[in-house]
Amino acid sequence: MSPDYEAEYNNRARVPEHPAIIAGWHADAAAYRDEALSELGVSYGESARQIYDLFKPIEVRSRAIVLFIHGGYWQGLAPSYFSHLARGPNRLGVPVAVAGYDLCPQVELGHIVWELQQAAAALWRRFRLPVVAAGHSAGGHLAACLLATAWRNVDPGLPEHLVPAAYGISGLYNLKPLTETSVNAALGLSMEAAERESPLFWPAPSGLAMDAIVGGAESEEYLKQSRRIVDVWGLSGALTRYEEIDGANHFTVVAGLADPESGMSRRLAALSGA
Repeated sequence: MSPDYEAEYNNRARVPEHPAIIAGWHADAAAYRDEALSELGVSYGESARQIYDLFKPIEVRSRAIVLFIHGGYWQGLAPSYFSHLARGPNRLGVPVAVAGYDLCPQVELGHIVWELQQAAAALWRRFRLPVVAAGHSAGGHLAACLLATAWRNVDPGLPEHLVPAAYGISGLYNLKPLTETSVNAALGLSMEAAERESPLFWPAPSGLAMDAIVGGAESEEYLKQSRRIVDVWGLSGALTRYEEIDGANHFTVVAGLADPESGMSRRLAALSGA
């Protein structure tokens, strides 16, 4: 029997307490912006949403900068909900840029991939540091896309391995199942477009690091998404790693990034050379 994709991918229905969790994100993010050393609303493109908020450590101890990409099924939320997730890496000496992007259906999903490529390129041009792409949910998809990007095709002046590592949290790497869900009402993906925008089907980033983290309490489809990218890319030479966070659901799985003592923060710092 085929999976009930609508039930498997409807995270808000699976976690009835999600409004309180998201409200908590918003409050924690605002509190961190009040205390952090930051530059807010730095533009990397033409639209109002093409910005990043940069959160800086007191002492930089990393050899890369983290680009964190928020989720919301490419159609909701904003960087202002996620500022506090820079706290853990910041305390470990890692600068973090939390990026925004235009949303579907105002733009197509492929355009969002392009926007995040521009964001990563802007960070490299400004700091001349590699960019570790991290993201949650839809942001995990975008982080994997950045890892697998052929950067010389974006701009011949960019380094080949501008993004040497990605850290996908509850990411979506095969978008074809979404064409059978209500999520696709805003995305408008055909099966062909879903395959084209799925990093699972891109040439694997051989020799580069891809971590896929997922909550142990998430749907079987979300567990499968992360296992599959690790298996497929790993067989093609990527340095892959799979991890389940015990008891975490789709919304609580990101909490560790706010804590410098967590395994998530320490791993992201390690990927960043701290």
